[in-house]
Amino acid sequence: MILMLLLTQAFLSALSEEPPPPPQHVHVKKWLLTWTPPTAETDLTYTVQSSFHGGKWTDVPICVHMASTSCDVALTAAENEHGCVMLRVQAERRGLKSTPVQACSSQSDSCTPEVSLSARPGFLTIHLSRNHSLAQNHAAHTVYRVHYSREGDTTQLSEDSSSSLTLPQLEPGQRYCAQVEYILHRWSVGPPSCSLCELVPHSGETGTEVNPGVIVGVCIVLFLLMSGTAYVFIFQQRRIKQWLRPPYAIPEDFYCQRHFPISTYSLTEEHLDVITVVIPVERRE
Repeated sequence: MILMLLLTQAFLSALSEEPPPPPQHVHVKKWLLTWTPPTAETDLTYTVQSSFHGGKWTDVPICVHMASTSCDVALTAAENEHGCVMLRVQAERRGLKSTPVQACSSQSDSCTPEVSLSARPGFLTIHLSRNHSLAQNHAAHTVYRVHYSREGDTTQLSEDSSSSLTLPQLEPGQRYCAQVEYILHRWSVGPPSCSLCELVPHSGETGTEVNPGVIVGVCIVLFLLMSGTAYVFIFQQRRIKQWLRPPYAIPEDFYCQRHFPISTYSLTEEHLDVITVVIPVERRE
């Protein structure tokens, strides 16, 4: 009877137990996947899963039910045609699994785009490069998929682009975040970039604060350049003219007196035949 009560209590406890929270800060760098435990619990294990080019998620054999918070997945990535693979991690406790968390990469390479953000009033620009290996090998079949949202919002919007993208009509004074991944033939290729956030400024403000020390330094440099230029043109005119004068040497005998022969040749008189003038008869009368 006591045994039945214990079993019943354990069964009810298992039913009421909630799954563990998901891992945090799941990053991949040079195919070393790392993450942070969700809580201070010590009885959690982790399983890493991979997906190739839109395929189903499968367990990575060397990263199943492990207590460690890192896993080398280089061999798994090498099995793909493009050397890229998507990754995710989920925590597990006594058969209960957490929501899987997809890994992102903060290092750009042939599998993850290089991303930077800039903002101006009402707009956010996601700077992307068209010069990457997937575009060179697959041309228009490769695009960027940009996921963006206002910081704190759970709903993300997505838009495909072949180059840098500007998002219009954003609310000033709010931070917006973006995450980008490669898409080949409508399927994700590798880990997306880690989320980047930028503040959209109000009108009259700039998205990036300028250090006052930088402004002072630039002003000092400009003042020194202008002062130096004025000094050179005012007090060094003669030297500048000497530098600009073309090299020329006067021949040594330039001033010597020279005697040039004077020609006494004259034209001889030309001997001409006298032509008799004939007057018509009519004019004689």
